[in-house]
Amino acid sequence: MTKLSKKAAPAAKAAAPAASTKLGKTELTDMLGDRAGLSKKDAVGALGARLDIMGEALKSGQTIGLPGVGTLSVRETAARQGVRPGTSEKIQIPAGKKVAFKIASDLKKSL
Repeated sequence: MTKLSKKAAPAAKAAAPAASTKLGKTELTDMLGDRAGLSKKDAVGALGARLDIMGEALKSGQTIGLPGVGTLSVRETAARQGVRPGTSEKIQIPAGKKVAFKIASDLKKSL
């Protein structure tokens, strides 16, 4: 019988997880770098700058058109009465703003 060493053997690399339904910032920067021929650092900077610009535009009330994808816009929401879950207490929900997305017709047809 052989003695087992106290050191654990290095674990085998886990198999790659199944394709996720969410595409995160890391995956986007990797894909951007590959398709545009950018270094990882440049791809991170380019995507970060684009997201910052989009956030600033939405905050100022501008609409953002993404050709082939859709349109992001800011919409006003009216004040309304709601119900607090659990207690069924009626509450007043104030007016506000939300970001709305309208999908491009070509993309919608291809889904």
